[in-house]
Amino acid sequence: MTDGDELDRLLGKLTLRTAVRLLTGATTWRTAAEASVDLGQLVLSDGPAGVRGEGWDERDTSVLLPSATALAATWDEPLVEELGGLLASEARRKGVHVVLAPNLNLHRSPLAGRHFECFSEDPLLTARTGAALIRGIQAHGVAATAKHFVANDAETDRLTADASIDERTLREVHLAPFEAAVAAGVRLVMAGYNRVNGTTMTAHALLTRPLKDEWGFDGVVVSDWGAVRGTRDTARAGLDLQMPGPAGEWGESLARAVEAGEVAERAVTDKVRRLLGLAAWCGVIGGPNRPARPPLRSRQARALARRAVAAGSVLLANRGVLPLESGHLGTVAVVGAPAARTRTQGGGSAGVFPQDEVSLLDGIRAGLRGRARVVHVPGPAPDGPPPPLDMTLAADPRTAAPGVLLRVLDSSGTELYAGHRRGGRQLEPPLPPGAHTVEISARLHPRTSGAWRIGVAGFGRLSLHLDGDPLLDGEFAATTDDPAVLHVSPPTRVVTARLTRGTTPLLVARRELAPGTGRATVVGAEPPAPRAAEALAAAARAAREADVAVVVVGTGEQQESEGRDRTDLGLGPEQDALVRAVARANPRTVAVVNSGGPVELPWRDEVGALLLAWFPGQEAGGGLADVLLGRTEPGGRLPTTWPAMLTDAPVTRTRPEAGRISYDEGVHVGHRGWLRARRTPAYWFGHGLGYTTWEYERLSGPERTPAGEDLTVRVRLRNTGTRAGREVVQIYLARPGPSAVGHPERWLAGWAAVRARPGESAVAQVRIPARALCHWDVRAGAWRTEPGPCRILAGRSAGDLPLGLEVDVLDRP
Repeated sequence: MTDGDELDRLLGKLTLRTAVRLLTGATTWRTAAEASVDLGQLVLSDGPAGVRGEGWDERDTSVLLPSATALAATWDEPLVEELGGLLASEARRKGVHVVLAPNLNLHRSPLAGRHFECFSEDPLLTARTGAALIRGIQAHGVAATAKHFVANDAETDRLTADASIDERTLREVHLAPFEAAVAAGVRLVMAGYNRVNGTTMTAHALLTRPLKDEWGFDGVVVSDWGAVRGTRDTARAGLDLQMPGPAGEWGESLARAVEAGEVAERAVTDKVRRLLGLAAWCGVIGGPNRPARPPLRSRQARALARRAVAAGSVLLANRGVLPLESGHLGTVAVVGAPAARTRTQGGGSAGVFPQDEVSLLDGIRAGLRGRARVVHVPGPAPDGPPPPLDMTLAADPRTAAPGVLLRVLDSSGTELYAGHRRGGRQLEPPLPPGAHTVEISARLHPRTSGAWRIGVAGFGRLSLHLDGDPLLDGEFAATTDDPAVLHVSPPTRVVTARLTRGTTPLLVARRELAPGTGRATVVGAEPPAPRAAEALAAAARAAREADVAVVVVGTGEQQESEGRDRTDLGLGPEQDALVRAVARANPRTVAVVNSGGPVELPWRDEVGALLLAWFPGQEAGGGLADVLLGRTEPGGRLPTTWPAMLTDAPVTRTRPEAGRISYDEGVHVGHRGWLRARRTPAYWFGHGLGYTTWEYERLSGPERTPAGEDLTVRVRLRNTGTRAGREVVQIYLARPGPSAVGHPERWLAGWAAVRARPGESAVAQVRIPARALCHWDVRAGAWRTEPGPCRILAGRSAGDLPLGLEVDVLDRP
C-alpha cells in the first residue's frame, strides 16, 4: 500500500498531459500504464453474477452465480459475503483488479428490463446486501464498484432519460444504498448514463456532494462505458476516470481546458491521486497490498454456487406437495422447455460463458437416479429467437469437431482469420487489419425433419445460405446506439428452412462490418415445434401418468435484458395454458418459475406448489433439485413485491415522457407504495415459505428511545412444524400519530434469521439503526428524527406482521 506522502511524490513526477492521459482508459477494459511512476494497468471486468474478464469468448469460462435478485432473496449477508469472495477468487484467476459490481439501483417498476441485475425494491435490503457483496470482494484485494449512480432504474432511453426526483426521495431511497456502499469501503462508484433533475450523471454535483464531501468517499468515480459526453462539465464534476479508451472526451481537450483556465489543475490532480490510490490498493503500484487468496477449487466453487441456488429460491405456495419424498415416487414428469434449457442468467453486458450449466431436468434426474423414472415433455415452443448453435447440433465444416468455424474475411473474400469455436454466439470476433466480413459456418446434424427456424443476429448486411442456397440477404441498419444492443444482444432475423434428419447441410452466415454497428454475430437454429394443442395434450398425458409433475415456465432474453424494458409481465398464453393443463391432469403439480423478476401467475392457486427459481446460475439443476427433494429448505424471501397483474402495481412507468421520468411516488417505493394505495399484491415483499411452520409469540423492546440512537428489539418464536428450519424475522416501523413529515405507512427497519428444531423456540435479536427513524430535512439539509410515538411491527413479510410494540421516540435535549 502506498501512503499519502508517496502518492504526492508520484504526482510530482507527472506532467499535465501525462496526468490527463491516465484519466481515460487505455483500452475497453484497461487503464493506462505510466513507467515514470511504476504504474501498471488496472484490468476491469463486468461481474454481478460472474467475472467475465476482458473479452467475450466461450472458451474462457467463468463461474456463474445466481442473479442479484436471488442473492437479495437469501436475506443472508454472510452467504452473500462468501459469494463476493468467490467473485474475487474468479477475478484473481482472470487477472482482474476491479469487478464492476454490485448494481445498487432499485426495483422501482416491475417492467425494468435489468430488474434481475439489481437486488430489491427496498433501500435497506439493497444497502445491506450490496455492502455484504462489497466486503466479500474487497476482503481479497479486488476492488468492487457501486453502480449505477444514481436513479438508473429503467432501460428505455437510458442513455438520455432524465429522472426527476425530489431531494428527500433521493436521500432516503435512491442514494441510501450508495451511502452504505461507501461506509463499507467500496473502492469505485460508477456514474450512470442517465440524467437526474436535468444534469447528466457524469457531470452531476451529486458526485461531489454528498458522495465525496459528505460521505468521505476517497475512491475513484468511473463513468459507465461511453457515458462521458462533454469535457469541461464532467472534468469540473467529481468524475475521475473516463471509460473506455483510448478515445474519448477528455485527453488533449482536457489538457487544453486546464491550460486555458477552464478546468482547475487541482481537479486533475485530485482525480489522478485517487486513481493512483486505487492502483496502489490493488497492487498495481509496488507489490500486492495483501497476500492473494488462492483461487477456489472448481469443486468448492460449484458447491458454494449450488448452496446459493437453494438459499435464494422462494417457495411462494405449498399445498402439501413439497418436499417430494423420493422413496414414494415411481414416475416424475418434468414438463416445459425451460426444464431442459434452464435460463441461468439475464441478458446484457454482465453475461458470462459459464463453466457448466446444470438444467433443472438434469438436476432432477441426478437426484432421482436409481429411485424413480423421470420423463420430460417440452410442451409448446417458447417465444423468441432460435437458440445459438451448440456442439450438439453443429460441427466445424473443416475439422468435423463439434462447434462452428469462425472466419474473418477482407472485402475481396480473402481469409484473414479462421478458428474453431464452440458455438454460434460470437460477440467479439477478431478484427485483423482489413476485416470486412464475419462468417460463421457449420455442418448441421438435425435430429428432426421438418421446417426449422434459423436466425442470424447483427447489424448491417446479413446473409444466410444453406448448402449454397440463399435464405436471407439484406441490409439491416442499427436502430439504436445503446452499447448493450450493439455489442451484446442485437436483434435476430429469422427464416424457415426444411432440414432432414440424417443429413448434414452446410449453413453459412455472414455479416459485413460497418462503423458504429458493433461486431457481434449470432447464428441459431431451432427444430420444428409441435402444434400447441398436441404439445399440451402430451404434457397433460405425461402429468396424468406420473406420481408428481414439475412444470417449468419462464422468461426469455427478449423480455429480461439490459437495453430494453418489458412491456408486460405475462409469460404468454402458451406457458399459462401449459401450467393449467398439467395442474388439471395432476393435483400434485409443482410449478417452477424461471425468471429474474416479477411475472404474472394467473394459475398460482391451481398448482400444488409454486417455487421461484430466479436466474439461478450454473448450478441451477442441482440446487433446485435439493429443494424439491427436501435435501435443503428453500431459503428465499421475496426482495420485491409481486403483483397479481401489472395494473395493480403502484409504479409501472419506465418510458420517459418528453425525455423525463417523474419519480412522483416519492419515498413510497415498493411495498410502501402498495400500502399507500391500499392494494393487495399476489405476494408481499418478504414473503417466502420453508418446510416447517412458525408461531410468533412475543416482541419485546424499550418503551422509549432517544432520537439519534440505535435500539434493539427481540422476537421470540417457536418452530411448530415437523422439520428443522430457518425463519427470517422482519421488523418494520410505522408512525401512527399525527406527523408533518409524511412517513410511509410502514417501512423495513431490520431483520435477523433464526434456526430451530421442531418444538424449539428461538429469539431473534434485531438492531434498528437510528437512521431508520430519520427523515431528510430539505430545508436544514440534514437528517432529522421526529419525536413521538412509533410502532414496531414484527413478522414474516410486509403483509404479515402479527406482533406490535409501541415505543416513544424522545426529542434530543
